[in-house]
Amino acid sequence: MSDFNVIGVIPARYSSTRFPGKPLAEINGKSMVLRVVEQAEKCKMLNEIIVATDDERISNHLMSFNKKVILTNSGIRTGTDRCFEAIKDKNFDIVVNIQGDEPLLNPDTIDRLILRLAESEIAVCSTPVKKIEDSSEIDNKNIVKVVFDNDNFALYFSRSRIPFNLREYDSYYKHIGIYAYKTEFLKTFVKSESTILEKAESLEQLRILENGYKIKCVEVFTESLGVDTKEDLEKVKKIISERSEREEYDENIR
Repeated sequence: MSDFNVIGVIPARYSSTRFPGKPLAEINGKSMVLRVVEQAEKCKMLNEIIVATDDERISNHLMSFNKKVILTNSGIRTGTDRCFEAIKDKNFDIVVNIQGDEPLLNPDTIDRLILRLAESEIAVCSTPVKKIEDSSEIDNKNIVKVVFDNDNFALYFSRSRIPFNLREYDSYYKHIGIYAYKTEFLKTFVKSESTILEKAESLEQLRILENGYKIKCVEVFTESLGVDTKEDLEKVKKIISERSEREEYDENIR
């Protein structure tokens, strides 16, 4: 892996229909985006981490903590496009698109994505998947399901239940929206046209499959809770508070 130069990019857009100003939302004394950066900094395989934002409030906030930030055009349509805009003049072999609303990010997940992608000669992208344990998620359209082959290459992503369980089936997997890309492929991807299945499911990763490229799925075993609403924010606050209390307790009994 020493031959690979890897950058982590955290897209952070201020405007949001459901949750305006989300990156700066406070979680137990720190902004959400700062927590994401700090979790990414724990990754062993990232040579550099930058936040790509369209808003000076986010930029100024992070720079006050000496974090690297690039201001991007507010008209950029997707997080992937914002990610590419931030690295297009840089020289990296692998780019990891890290969601700016994942304050519970597991650093090991990022490292494993990078390893699996670097090991594969045919994969252009790697992404985490997790076995669904709560059956209510299977038919939740906001939880993206994925099926993959025996070599862990993605076959399809859907908001619907896949596969359809005509017979008994209990191995459903959900997709976690973090991507590691080979940089040369990312250059091609951002210039490509949206595809039929991508539009039907509103899932950008289907464009990769429809064009015949390979996505490596990497199974993870810890939950990841993205913050899409203020209700999600309260859940994350509770989880982080409980973790802090456990860590304080463990420290006191040593």
